[in-house]
Amino acid sequence: MTAARVMVAMSGGVDSSVAAARLVEQGYEVVGVTMKLWGGESDTGCCSVSDVDDARRVAQQLGIVHHVWTFTDDFEAHVVDPYVDAHRLGRTPNPCIECNRHLKFDRMLRRAQAVGFETVATGHHARIVELPDGSGSGSGRLALARGADAAKDQSYVLYVLGQEQLARTLLPVGDLTKADVRAEAERLGLRTATKPDSQDVCFITSSAGRSGFLSRRLDLHPAEVVDAAGASVGEVEAVELVTVGQRRGLGLPGGSATRYVTEVDVPARRVRIGPPEDLQVTEVALHDMVWPAGLVEGDVMAQCSAHGIPQPAQVTSTASEGAGVTATVRFAAPQRRVAAGQSVVLYHPTADHVVGGGIVS
Repeated sequence: MTAARVMVAMSGGVDSSVAAARLVEQGYEVVGVTMKLWGGESDTGCCSVSDVDDARRVAQQLGIVHHVWTFTDDFEAHVVDPYVDAHRLGRTPNPCIECNRHLKFDRMLRRAQAVGFETVATGHHARIVELPDGSGSGSGRLALARGADAAKDQSYVLYVLGQEQLARTLLPVGDLTKADVRAEAERLGLRTATKPDSQDVCFITSSAGRSGFLSRRLDLHPAEVVDAAGASVGEVEAVELVTVGQRRGLGLPGGSATRYVTEVDVPARRVRIGPPEDLQVTEVALHDMVWPAGLVEGDVMAQCSAHGIPQPAQVTSTASEGAGVTATVRFAAPQRRVAAGQSVVLYHPTADHVVGGGIVS
């Protein structure tokens, strides 16, 4: 019997290295692929030359074939350009989610299928589970569940996966803690065993930062900072770099009460600040909704950031299809406002799997 073929996305990190190693040990025919996404300078993310080299050398250690697939045009169009446009409009994007949506679980999946791979695997810390239907036989519908390591869980950034993607994806390290992953890498002698995790956006360098990157792609404008009453209290160098909820970097005089950004108005070149209570909201509107196993309404747990604490809420939605689908999430207790452009991910109220998610309008 021929072993099942799996294409493993190898970023050059320890998680994808161990994912590939586990599949090899389980008897799969494994081929490693590293995606070259960003063609510019990189020193903080997962697209550097050293990362590609680490992935290739791990593949050699495991005795598997390794390829590099270049998707720089797709990455520019679906991740970088929208990232720049969002800042131009005063929004706060999440490029990692858009990379998962458009590159890792769309472009890569399509390319894998074209060359004969029905299944792909990644090193994400999340699990794929089958939802029960009440009969004990299983429903056949799949869901993305939280990884075993709560501190490293990546289900929030993978909420965009639908049934087709879930059915063709393996997440071999989702049932391991990060410590387990590193121990496994050590046992196998993998060169990535002690490699630090990638923390930052791959196209933003540590030297130039976000301001340096954006200043080369859009005009940055100073803006007046006003308080809740509209009185001028200062100025920021670039309104496009300010986000709702920001506290530092506003150039405000010290000694006063802590104030946060409550509104960013790019066209008016104005940033409004206020006390923490001015950021409290009871509901949030979402667009570009994803419902991986069908439309959900009612009780959910809403998570408003990658490592945020899920909050009880209720969701109501329109029944239309496509990008125009909208939803309103009403929190059981007031929550800190989420910046436009960020995502809110909805989990089952008594389980740990994703039922939906969308972008803050």
